[in-house]
Amino acid sequence: MSSFVHRRSMLRLTTGAAVIALTGPGFAVIVSGQAAAEQDPAAQVVQRAADQVIAAARANVGAAREAGIKRVLEAYFDLAYMGRQTLGNYWNQTTPTQRERFLKANATAEARAYAERFGQYRGQTVTVGRVNTRGSGVSIVDSTLNQSDGGPVALQWEVRNEGQGPRIVDVKSEGVSMTLTRRGDFISYIRNHGGQVEPLITELEARASR
Repeated sequence: MSSFVHRRSMLRLTTGAAVIALTGPGFAVIVSGQAAAEQDPAAQVVQRAADQVIAAARANVGAAREAGIKRVLEAYFDLAYMGRQTLGNYWNQTTPTQRERFLKANATAEARAYAERFGQYRGQTVTVGRVNTRGSGVSIVDSTLNQSDGGPVALQWEVRNEGQGPRIVDVKSEGVSMTLTRRGDFISYIRNHGGQVEPLITELEARASR
């Protein structure tokens, strides 16, 4: 368990922090690069998600803040897709009930992780720039996290549109993928527990209930 906790902490300090750092009090979004490619839908989703997380962070504390952030995640992030990606091939070994439990617990854990770190960030801005459209409804939105107490951080948002409207599915900080890092964390935990997904789900549910 200590290995999982350590890896989870490292995840939050690296790629997880990329998302979290976008949302602290005093954070603002600046649209640039020809008005973010003439307000491309993918860029708009990134901006709206950031704006609403800011509002939730400023207006609420504690459990209310977590609930507000979770609503933003559910509105603008494709949590089901992200959950499937983090489990990799193990997703196919889960029952419908396990999948429902995993996605629910994982969303709550994500919201709590973000909420815990809002107070650590002050005065950042994000400059949203070029949007690269790829096949199969995928767009990559380039942006820069401008820090008041450090150098700029390159962020890339992966946005997918599979018919339900554009949704964020990954954020990369300096090229490091949040989704792939979390996938490595989860798969390692599963393999250390006999190749079974149930212990991971139970752990996430326990964390979500605390």
